[in-house]
Amino acid sequence: MDILLADDEKAIAVTLKDDLEQCGHLVTVAADGLAAKAALESRRFDVLISDIKMPGLDGMELLPIAKRLHPEIEVIMITGYGTIESAVQAMKKGAFEYLLKPFYNEEIVHHLRRIAELRDLRRENVELREELSGRYRFENIIGRSKAMQEVFRLIRTVAPSESNVLIEGASGTGKELIAKAIHHNSLRRNGPFVAFSCAEMTPTLLEDSLFGHERGAFTDAKDRRKGLFERAQGGTLFLDEIDDTPMSVQVKLLRVLQERQIERLGGEETVPIDVRLVAATKVDLGQSVVDGEFRPDLYYRLNVVPLRLPPLRDREGDVRLLVLHFLARYGGDRNYTVPEDVLEKMERYSWPGNVRQLENAVERAIALAGESLVLKESHLLADQSRQASPGEADLIRTLEEARRDAEIKTIRAVLTHTGGHKAEAAKILGVSRKNLWEKMKDYGLEG
Repeated sequence: MDILLADDEKAIAVTLKDDLEQCGHLVTVAADGLAAKAALESRRFDVLISDIKMPGLDGMELLPIAKRLHPEIEVIMITGYGTIESAVQAMKKGAFEYLLKPFYNEEIVHHLRRIAELRDLRRENVELREELSGRYRFENIIGRSKAMQEVFRLIRTVAPSESNVLIEGASGTGKELIAKAIHHNSLRRNGPFVAFSCAEMTPTLLEDSLFGHERGAFTDAKDRRKGLFERAQGGTLFLDEIDDTPMSVQVKLLRVLQERQIERLGGEETVPIDVRLVAATKVDLGQSVVDGEFRPDLYYRLNVVPLRLPPLRDREGDVRLLVLHFLARYGGDRNYTVPEDVLEKMERYSWPGNVRQLENAVERAIALAGESLVLKESHLLADQSRQASPGEADLIRTLEEARRDAEIKTIRAVLTHTGGHKAEAAKILGVSRKNLWEKMKDYGLEG
């Protein structure tokens, strides 16, 4: 990264500059606050490392100037005269970290590594937001996978027609969103969109919901009531869970689709209807026909245009897009992020509850985040941990995770053997003392 180091102590500036450049950073040194201000006004820096006590302009005055000139810059404050009050003041002004002199240069390197990780997350978020606002969004449906791009293409093709559509997909895949997209891209877009689930309803109640009733049709029928078909006149009727429809109602649905008219319960008058039907099923409806659970003639009427929604596990690349979408939906004005290693685990998880399960996981993680803007793996993948059988979770991991665990065990064993003597431990491990210190810091083995 491009770093501006502002410190009037030449010995600190020289040694810290050398160490940071050895790590691959580009470092510009300013001998006082005014020189640092001039450098910030001349060009952009990724990070400012500033002493607090400097001639001309102190670090506390330089901090807000840096943030005003470059809002994305991160600032590390260093001082030999630290107080709790000054630390709090620096953090309120936007400092990333506050360090007391003397400090190991490796501490600065560690914090720069954290800053780099945050910058990568922010950059990826920007790229994903651009994708979300562009070609990977269709209505309120998110997807850049080949499977979802094919779904989008099919929606654009069939939406302008009047053909019935049968959407097949597991629970949580977003079947109602697809039905709405078909409606809003059809010639019926100015008409009503009426959605209804046929699940777990008695035949009489389902008939009443679909076709309505006349006054006096049954004990509680005090007034005429329009059914779903009449309410959807000129628009689209979406019937979800069509596979749960009782056989007696299937017969009447077939008649409606053939004759384009209905009769209310308790009535003799026929009512013409002008409705496009989009149905959805969570099971293979063709197999239900074979099993004798669904009428073949109704199935063929519904299945004019079949549209299959893929489960989330088959939508490569979509988990990241969806996570960002749900972060924006539930995060309000807070800029929540998910660590890269957690995102990778989320992409490998099967998500049996599909998009709905992922949405619930993000909403839950935000609710449990407290003041932190970085969401926790334990909250995002709580469902996965509950599903894993004893010992299985330890086996399902990346090579990087396996290497990390092996290194932690080896370092601990060697440190125990040397009685905590780090120089001797580094010699046995075949690494430099600096490299061992960095690994211990990364793995939380300091002390």
